[in-house]
Formats: sequence, C-alpha cells, structure tokens
Amino acid sequence: MTMTQTPIAEALAEVTAIAAAHAEEVDTDGFYPIDAVDALRRTGLLGLVISEEAGGMGAGPAEFIDVVGSLAAACGSTAMIYLMHVAAAVTVASAPPQAMPDLLSRMASGEVLGTLAFSEKGSRSHFWAPVSESVIDGEDLSFTAYKSWVTSAGHADVFVMSSKSAVDPDTVDLYAIPSTTPGLNIAGPWRGLGLRGNESSPMSVAVKIPAGYRIGAAGSGFGTMMATVLPWFNLGNSAVSLGLSRSAVDAATAHVTGARLEHLDQALSALPTIRAQVAKMSIALAAQYAYLAAAAAKVANPVEDTGLFVLGVKASTNDAALAITESAMRVCGGAAFSKHLPIERAFRDARAGSVMAPTADVLYDFYGKALTGLPLF
Repeated sequence: MTMTQTPIAEALAEVTAIAAAHAEEVDTDGFYPIDAVDALRRTGLLGLVISEEAGGMGAGPAEFIDVVGSLAAACGSTAMIYLMHVAAAVTVASAPPQAMPDLLSRMASGEVLGTLAFSEKGSRSHFWAPVSESVIDGEDLSFTAYKSWVTSAGHADVFVMSSKSAVDPDTVDLYAIPSTTPGLNIAGPWRGLGLRGNESSPMSVAVKIPAGYRIGAAGSGFGTMMATVLPWFNLGNSAVSLGLSRSAVDAATAHVTGARLEHLDQALSALPTIRAQVAKMSIALAAQYAYLAAAAAKVANPVEDTGLFVLGVKASTNDAALAITESAMRVCGGAAFSKHLPIERAFRDARAGSVMAPTADVLYDFYGKALTGLPLF
C-alpha cells in the first residue's frame, strides 16, 4: 500500500484540511483539536498500521511517517495526538490483553482513541523505569501512579500505562486501562510553550483493575517498550519534527518570494543572504527526510544496524527541527515574530521534540554506548 492509493490519501487529505483550518485556534486557545480527531476516527486513519485482520489498513512504517509528517505540517498538536494513539495501538497489537480481546479492532475502527502513559514525575524522562507500583489484590491488581505528560489525558478512551510488575518489582508491566475506570484523574492543566492543544496533562492513578488488562506476560513490559514502542514512537516523533520543519520552510520560501523591498523594486529573495539561508534549510530538511526514510525501511525489515537508526533518527531530526525553524524565523524577521506567518507556531512546537522522552541527549548517549560496545542500561 502506498500513499498514492486512495484509502490513505483521501483520508489524509480530509483530516489535514480540517486540522489546518483549526490549527491557529488550537494553538492560540490551547484547544484540543476535536474536529481533527473526529476526522481521524471517521476516516479509519486510527487503524493505519493495525493489521487488516483486526480491521485496520495494514500499512507499515513508510506510510506511517508520511501520514504523521503531513498532519504535523497542518497542526502539530493533532500529529502528536495521532502519534500517541498509534504507539498505544502497536503496543496492544503486540499482545492484546486477555480481558479486552476486541480492543485492537475497536482502536482500528476509530471507536477507541488510545495514548501512552509512561513518563512519571519520579523517573522523569527515563520512561522505561517507572517508580509506580502494582500489587496483586485477590484476582485483581491495585495500581497507583503519578503520570506526567499524558497526551489526550481528558480525551483518550484507553491508556497504555506502565508500572513495576506486581510479580517482580525489578521488572515492568504494561496495562491497557479504559478511561472509564474509577481512580483515573487529571492532576492539573496542560500549559506549554508549544503543542498547546494536545492536552498533555499529568494524571494521578489509583485503580483496581483485572489482571487481564495486562499487555503480555508479567515482567515483559520493558522488552515491549524497547522492541515495539521505541521504534514506532521515534519514527513518529521524527516525522512530527520534519513536518513542522517543512511547514516553516514552505512558509519562509513563499514569504521571501512574495514580499518586496519597494525602494529597491525587488523581492526579499533577491538578497543572496536570504537565498543562502533558504537553501540551507531546504537541504537540511531533505537530508533528514532521507535519514527518516532509511530508518523506516529498517524498522519495516530489521537488519543488524536497525537499532542504531532507531536511536539516532529522533535525536537527529529533533535537532534539525530546532535549527530549521530558527532559521525560518530569522529569514522572515518581524513577519514571523508577529504571527503574520505560521512559522512561530512551528518554531514553538518543534521545541518539544528534543525534550520529549527519550530526549535527544539521552539518545545521543545511547547511540554512543552502542557504537563503543557499552550496555545501554
């Protein structure tokens, strides 16, 4: 399946048009993009990478990064909401919870919007090391946690959450927890420099859940995080960074081509310094797209160095987005700073990627460890 085939392309065109129309309102008012999310549900894109057997579109990493990047170019908040749903969906697909055998098909159909809830105040960006605990409570589990940065906190239908294993606290368990479960509470508002509409609020958790909500075997959560969540999340986060960068480059190019220095009777693009900056942005963006495409191909068909690409691509694209959007701001000057252009929104949204777990700095460290033969953890 490719992006030129109608099911994905038509669905994406519909969603991006809606997302773009509301992007300024979403950013300015911190408004959750309900219309765009409803379109994601309606068009089937929530099931993009879920198997056809489970009711999804059966697409792979290449289609995934194209969809996420296009969404990000339209609205960064919508793209992050979508990314977190897909990350939750592939986690559920890896080992559907016994107590919810139809969960994956409901995520594919658009009935259920999912999200991840891994990061915690106690371990911060080290998302793989929860400090929260679950304990066996008869035939159920009691689970308490304080989760930070939960995208779609007030809107998701199911949360994929992590905790220390109830069987072995030195390992990690993952659970799919419906939003209707008593004891799930939003602990505070979401206010951010960028991605203002994705409602990444903290959540307090004190729930009693069936053991059948667990995803996979007891103690298998860390392996699932590394083998399933990390590759898909890093690809998607990279695509968000490059989608935001693309929107900034396109807006900057259009501005310097159309805006004129009337006293010289020439466009801004007549200045060699302006042209050079636009060229550098475009080349950097093209190089990062090539890197992301290579990483997606390796995730689709793993080979020996796939892990290095998974580690490197998010850090590289995050940093590139910082540089590209800053250059676009400088090239367009006051027109960008004063919000006459959408560049300052992309500039702010792009800042989130490098501090989103796993952070760019942590990934560089992991990459260096992998290169030098040191254990990552």
